Amino acid sequence: MARRHIHYEAAFEDYLRSQGIAYIPVDERRKAIFAGARVKSFDFLVYRKTGETWLVDVKGRKFPYESPNHKRYWENWVTTDDLDGLKQWQGVFGEGFVSTIVFAYHLLGPESRQPTPYVHPFRGEYYAFLAVRADTYEQHARGRSAKWQTVTVPAATFRQLAKPIQAA
Repeated sequence: MARRHIHYEAAFEDYLRSQGIAYIPVDERRKAIFAGARVKSFDFLVYRKTGETWLVDVKGRKFPYESPNHKRYWENWVTTDDLDGLKQWQGVFGEGFVSTIVFAYHLLGPESRQPTPYVHPFRGEYYAFLAVRADTYEQHARGRSAKWQTVTVPAATFRQLAKPIQAA
């Protein structure tokens, strides 16, 4: 099942359930192997009213993220393995399935700085969920860390691309 001990994923699952959105959590303990290579799994199949089904990888981030020197808003980095895995899964599932990254933001700052007016309460905390198609994200991504094999989309571009899941 979904990793319910990870509060970002648990909050997202709670949101789906509270909205009556059909979904299937993916068992992270079972790793798929294609052509002898392990493929990073996604977290949820989400059945959309639009007819498409999302293959969702949830990425938990703090909003804002505080480092010793400053606060950073709109953190949206992912690993290249995340993108490669989503691409492979979309190919396996085929037409009607869309690989989607959902950024689950744990809201820590003032209301005036929230990323969306759609806020979901969960276990005494607040979350916002923004979605972006994995292929769109990849088109705009730039290298972040070669050592960690991560990429990111510049904040201004990300704000244009990512949509609250309520509006996506």
